Amino acid sequence: MRHRTVGDLMTRPVVQAPRDMPFKELVQLLTEHDVTAVPVVDGSARPVGVVSEGDLLRKSSGQADPSGLLPVPHLEAWERAKAQGAKAEELMSAPAVCARPEWTVVEAARVMSDGNIKRLPVVDETDQLLGIISRGDLLRVFLRHDDAILHEIEGDLLRRTLRLAPSAVTVDVREGEVTLDGSVEARSLVPVIVRLCRGVDGVVSVTEHIAYGTDDTGGSAAAA
Repeated sequence: MRHRTVGDLMTRPVVQAPRDMPFKELVQLLTEHDVTAVPVVDGSARPVGVVSEGDLLRKSSGQADPSGLLPVPHLEAWERAKAQGAKAEELMSAPAVCARPEWTVVEAARVMSDGNIKRLPVVDETDQLLGIISRGDLLRVFLRHDDAILHEIEGDLLRRTLRLAPSAVTVDVREGEVTLDGSVEARSLVPVIVRLCRGVDGVVSVTEHIAYGTDDTGGSAAAA
């Protein structure tokens, strides 16, 4: 099985900003390219941070309300510095958390989830900017057609990897939801099949109704 990588899903070329780009030019850059954030790069095209709409909005949210109805917000020192910033390097979130093109969707998703990050610049082994990957890009794997998922499970997984006969396990895929029916020789093989199916790109869920001939688990099946 071949899983699609960050390099397959990332957006390129990348809209980027130099460290000294002024605030208004940053706003114009985001607007013109209809993006919500851009990597900030040094003179060697290496990402040093990311500036987003949220970073730029601190310029407004950190100011006093002209009507006088809202209290002046309390800002931490770093928030105040960003609100007062005028250039990309003063406004950006840094350091840049980056991905590598060979990462799987799972690796990128975990980094985003753990860091509450919406996008990752993608760099090569010399830290040169190659592309950018967003949460939306990662979700594109779930747009994969059911027929493609079915073909991979039946051919690559069940036949070539597990060496099962075509009549052993039947597969049905609808909207990414996989249902497995049939029988196998050993009970321990059932959770292996389920786990491998869950790892196929585009699979939303797996339900199995697989019987077995021999219980080789000692009465307790391995966790799927």
